[in-house]
Amino acid sequence: MKFENTGLENKKADLTRLDEVMLSHGLVREGQWDYERVTYDRKFELKEGVFYLRVFGYAAEGDVGAHRANIQLMTPLLGKHYYPHGVEYGEGETFPKSLVSQCEKILSEIKAEIDQFAE
Repeated sequence: MKFENTGLENKKADLTRLDEVMLSHGLVREGQWDYERVTYDRKFELKEGVFYLRVFGYAAEGDVGAHRANIQLMTPLLGKHYYPHGVEYGEGETFPKSLVSQCEKILSEIKAEIDQFAE
């Protein structure tokens, strides 16, 4: 499920500050990066299954590995995990309304914080 029009997809932000904001909202980057891309994940374990809120970004300038990058954020996604295949974001997926609302709130809070320092 795509979270359209969050305002995040138009933001460029410093990687270090972005890492701090995302982590304060439970989204971690951990090993989900290469020198040009990042993925922030927050895992939700519910009775309906395991879900991931994901915020992707790419280095508009700089190098992620050197911790000196300006990250262009992309449209956030919510996906459901299926063992052993991975996370599905497709149109046929059903997401609990309470989870969708929670994710929208998290994304709104993240945007408000990023607006203070992002381009």
